[in-house]
Amino acid sequence: MEQPAFASSEAICAAEREVTRGSFRASQSDPHLAPRQRLLGNATPLHSPTAATLAGPAADAGGLHQEITEQLWRQGLAVVQLDQPLSPGRFMSIGYHLGTAIPETDPVVQPYVQDGVILNLRSRHAPTAAVSLQPFARNSLSLHSESSGAGASRQPRYIVLMCVNPGDETPHARTVLVPMREVARRLSPSTLELLSRTRYRDSPGAPTIARQVDGRWVFSFRDFLDQELWWKHDRPDTDPEAVNAALRELLTAMYAPEEASAVRWRRGLLVVIDNTYYFHGRTAGAGAPPRQQRHLQRLRIR
Repeated sequence: MEQPAFASSEAICAAEREVTRGSFRASQSDPHLAPRQRLLGNATPLHSPTAATLAGPAADAGGLHQEITEQLWRQGLAVVQLDQPLSPGRFMSIGYHLGTAIPETDPVVQPYVQDGVILNLRSRHAPTAAVSLQPFARNSLSLHSESSGAGASRQPRYIVLMCVNPGDETPHARTVLVPMREVARRLSPSTLELLSRTRYRDSPGAPTIARQVDGRWVFSFRDFLDQELWWKHDRPDTDPEAVNAALRELLTAMYAPEEASAVRWRRGLLVVIDNTYYFHGRTAGAGAPPRQQRHLQRLRIR
């Protein structure tokens, strides 16, 4: 019987040498910084995606699931205004309809987890640099695709958000949406080629930053703000500055204000984002603690 072949440690090390390694950190002269500050600081006027209104019999499980499916098929995004938030059971049924809800296992967020898979996003904390607490704080969130450092099969396909209470913050924090299609349209072919061979260095199994799925460009990437991004490129003779220039071009395209829209949260508003169609982020909320905290619920669907 033929024995399976295993790569030797020498072969693995040799393969690892056949790449270019580098790092990227945004500089004060980068062209995306000013648009990012305006966008996430609520200084850029943004239109809101149109919501379908469902009430009464039309809002039953069958009608709601059909509306979500049709919108996702058309545009990779579903926005539905309900007359009131769904119960936890009905909210989780959206996950069963779309796929499998991903358990929330991060120890830091456990106080906010309900039924193992629902994350209660409350604007409870002051602005913070702690990444795990930022979804529960009043600071902005940079544009990103969800779980960009995970393997493609472990990334959520859909993010489901529902507004339980919009809160009374002024300005209201809004969820920003940027279509990946429009980002790719702004990138040069050489930049797309470079990004399709570049991935996070310290995230084993992570896909390339850009890849093609069913003939369209999909990105696994987040704006690291002022943190350093360590990357590797699958060719050994690539100029690291060319990769960094491609990352700057990507960030500039992501923050182009013409391509962004923003969800203004209202009680009972339900939004489903296809993680392979949109980057998403959040504008800043009020600096001072509000009287009523904003409360969204989230499901991540694989």
